[in-house]
Amino acid sequence: MPRPRFLNPSDRGLSQLGQEILPVLYRHRLLTADQLTQLLRPAATSTRYIRRQLEMLHDRGLVDASVRRTSRAGELLWYTTPLGCEVVENGGELAPRAYRMTEDAAASQLQEHTLAVNELGGAFVQHARRLGDECGPLDWDPEVAHRLRDGDSRLGDEAFLVPDAVLHYIHTSTADDTQQQRMRMLLTFFCEIDRATMSIARLAAKLHAYARYSRYIPQPAPGRGRPKAASGYRREAWRARYPAFPRILLVLDGASTAQLARRQDDLRALAAADTRLHSAPDLRAGVTTLDQLRRHGPLAPIITPVLGDPEPTDALLRPSPATSAA
Repeated sequence: MPRPRFLNPSDRGLSQLGQEILPVLYRHRLLTADQLTQLLRPAATSTRYIRRQLEMLHDRGLVDASVRRTSRAGELLWYTTPLGCEVVENGGELAPRAYRMTEDAAASQLQEHTLAVNELGGAFVQHARRLGDECGPLDWDPEVAHRLRDGDSRLGDEAFLVPDAVLHYIHTSTADDTQQQRMRMLLTFFCEIDRATMSIARLAAKLHAYARYSRYIPQPAPGRGRPKAASGYRREAWRARYPAFPRILLVLDGASTAQLARRQDDLRALAAADTRLHSAPDLRAGVTTLDQLRRHGPLAPIITPVLGDPEPTDALLRPSPATSAA
């Protein structure tokens, strides 16, 4: 018997929660029932209701699951099927993505990295709720490509920068002690997860690429000539996408606390020796651990600046007075 085909997520047969689950799975590729519960029903005391909805979506051919490689209990990791992707894309609420999770990819060794990226996003969502800030289940986007140079890629000179995730967060603060004037700060983060599987040199090279992107100015296509600076074309590429250059958040995981502390120190040492980082005035980068982010949230003093004073700060990564005066 052929499976039913839906034109959009609100077609008859999908519950409200089912309609919420589909775009979250589509955007974030691979999630556990526990992660979905924390994102969509944080007040729930168990994952039972979410799992029931996932089973209903599975019966309709919209989602499928793979067994987590590191789980002895056979924990399932859920993703949208091609039909589920079609339903989300026809709904028109999310921009279609070229990448789609497949059965082979869902069972691959990339499981833990994908789940860690979503743990990072979930930590922002959880603490935004607690603080009265804004960050929802769809407010981070994995692997968004940013062009780094014109023309084709050359060996050792990548043409694109692809963060593990681009995350959007709205922080609300009070301007004074009267609590009457409230300010909203729209923040964007380039997020990188390091599960202690890559060399520190490679992680430092990612920082170097962010510095390159902060200064990259697209050139006109061959034959069109070079436009005047006054035309507005000769501006950094990031200004067409972001109101300010995104803060860079490097999140460490996958090793002991002592090992992660050494990786952090080694990363700071390599960054201090990179002259491109020091000549990128828009660059603000910090490093923390996934455990700290989950436990304390992004606005606790858990983030160590990659450059300069190692005094822990929060995800706002405000320049220190000494740095500002320099």
